[in-house]
Amino acid sequence: MSAYVARVNDANLQKWAEEELALLMEALPPEIKKTALRCVVSLEARPAGDSSDADRDGDELGLFEGTCLLDEPAPDELPRIRLFLENLWEWVENDEQDYRAEVATTYLHELGHFLGWDEDDIAARGLD
Repeated sequence: MSAYVARVNDANLQKWAEEELALLMEALPPEIKKTALRCVVSLEARPAGDSSDADRDGDELGLFEGTCLLDEPAPDELPRIRLFLENLWEWVENDEQDYRAEVATTYLHELGHFLGWDEDDIAARGLD
């Protein structure tokens, strides 16, 4: 492990992700921003490994949970985008600028699922 990697901690990853998401939200078209604000964003180190994550590989970058806008949600179901910060950091091989870019790309990918896009729709938009 390099000395730079050792200095990066969860607080740095959280701060950088929050900064990128704030910039991204400001850049979204107003109608998309309004829709995006209806979906909770959870920044986590990794999938927790609890019962809700039992079927996960553990290396996911992000995940959308809930019902997309095209379907009728359950009354108690709140849509959520989960970003896994340590996995994102490892994916970009410990590079801050690439990490920031991947946070934005992963968020937009999961937001696409909230909007009802399937993997082909997401890939067509360059978010795969």
